[in-house]
Amino acid sequence: MKVGIGEIAAHAGVSEATVSRVINRRQGVAKGTRDAVERAMAELGYERPVQGQLIAVFTEHVSNPFFTDVAERIETDLAPHGLKTVLCPVFSGGVQERDYISSVIDKGIAAVVFLSASNTLDDADTEVYEILRTRRIPYVGVNGAFADGVPAPVFSTDDRQAAELAVDHLYKLGHRSIGMVSGPAGNRPADLRVRGFLDATVRRGLTDADRPVVRQSYTVEGGQAAATSLLAAGATAIVAASDFMALGVIRGVRRQGRSVPDDVSVVGYDGTMITEFTDPPLTTVRQPTERLAHGVSRAVLDLVGGRETPAGELLFDPELVVRNTTGPAPSS
Repeated sequence: MKVGIGEIAAHAGVSEATVSRVINRRQGVAKGTRDAVERAMAELGYERPVQGQLIAVFTEHVSNPFFTDVAERIETDLAPHGLKTVLCPVFSGGVQERDYISSVIDKGIAAVVFLSASNTLDDADTEVYEILRTRRIPYVGVNGAFADGVPAPVFSTDDRQAAELAVDHLYKLGHRSIGMVSGPAGNRPADLRVRGFLDATVRRGLTDADRPVVRQSYTVEGGQAAATSLLAAGATAIVAASDFMALGVIRGVRRQGRSVPDDVSVVGYDGTMITEFTDPPLTTVRQPTERLAHGVSRAVLDLVGGRETPAGELLFDPELVVRNTTGPAPSS
C-alpha cells in the first residue's frame, strides 16, 4: 500500500505542509522536526519521488575532457531514473560551492557530486557539507577523499598505483633520471601521485638527485614551466600528473631544442581520447572513467532512495597506455 503525506504527518505529529518541505528538502524546517519526519518516512517505508530532481556536479576542470566525460557518463546513467544532472563550475576551496548550493537547494536538488572539487583539498571549508547534511541531501566524492569526519562514499583512481605504472615503464626503458611534475601541495590527488612516484623510485634504487619533483598548476603552462627545471636537473624522462601537464612538458622540451621521445620521454595521466591524436601520441596512465562514473551513479541512486551505502574511499586501478612519447633512455 502506498504511503501518503497525510500518514507521515500523523505519524510524526506535524502538518502536511511540513512533511512536503522535508520531502523536497526545502528550508524553513527545524532540525528536530526534520529528523522526526525523516524517521516517520523510514518507519512507514516511504520513498521520495525523484522524477525531475537535480543532481549537482561540482568541478573546477570543465575544460579537461576527463572531467566532462565523467559528468556525461553520470548523466547517462541517472537520466533513465528521472534524475537530471547540472554541471556547476567552481574554484576548489572557494565560496562558489556554497553559493551554488544556496541557489539550487530549493529547486529540487536530490544529491551532489564533488568531482575533484573541494574534496581534493586538505584545508577545504566544510560549511557546504554541513548545509547538505542539515537538509539531508546526500553527496558523493570523485578522486578525493573528504576531510576527516565527513562521512560519504568516494570513488577514486589509485594515484599511487598510477605513479608506480609510469615509473616502472620508464625504468624498464633504461631511464635512471626520472622527474615528476604534479599539482599544488595540499591537493590530495597531487600529493598521492608524488608519494607514489617517490616510493616507486626508491624501490628501484634511485637517489634524490635522480628523481626531482616540481609542483605546478594542472595546466599546459604549468607543465611547460616544470620542464625547464626538470631538464636542468638532468631528467631524461618526466612523469606528469595530468595529460594537460604532459602536453606542456612536451612543448617545454621542444623549446629547449630537444625531442620527444629521442631525448626525453614523457608520460601523462588521465588517458582521454584526445591523447591518441597528439603529436606524438601520448603515453599515459588511463583512469577508468566508465567504472568511476558507474560507481558514482549507483551510489547516488542508493543514497537518493534512502538505502544504506558504505562511506569511505573505494580505489580503482588505472591502466598504462603506451604510445609514442616514451622510448629508450639516451645512450649518453
